Amino acid sequence: SADDLVELYADDATVEDPVGGEVHIGRQAIHGFYSAVNEVQRECELVTLRIAGNEAAFQFRLTVTAGEHRMVIEPIDVMVFDSRGKIASMKAYWSPEDDVTPA
Repeated sequence: SADDLVELYADDATVEDPVGGEVHIGRQAIHGFYSAVNEVQRECELVTLRIAGNEAAFQFRLTVTAGEHRMVIEPIDVMVFDSRGKIASMKAYWSPEDDVTPA
């Protein structure tokens, strides 16, 4: 849920999903962003993960089901973590034209 996800973020964190889109700043804005997908069924599969210091980059496969509609998105996310292990920033690299397919 959005409540669970926002707990992973620092108070002043940023989310840019997709990169080039709106930047959500702070936990309240991030909660609003994730609330948009509360009502859909989601399945995630990690494809690859790389960690360097306090940063991580990973590709994953997200299958989203809303009613009879189903789609697969394969973004690459880059996260920076603060000293408490909270997400300080998250950028998702994907575009609807390239990375979304009907399932």
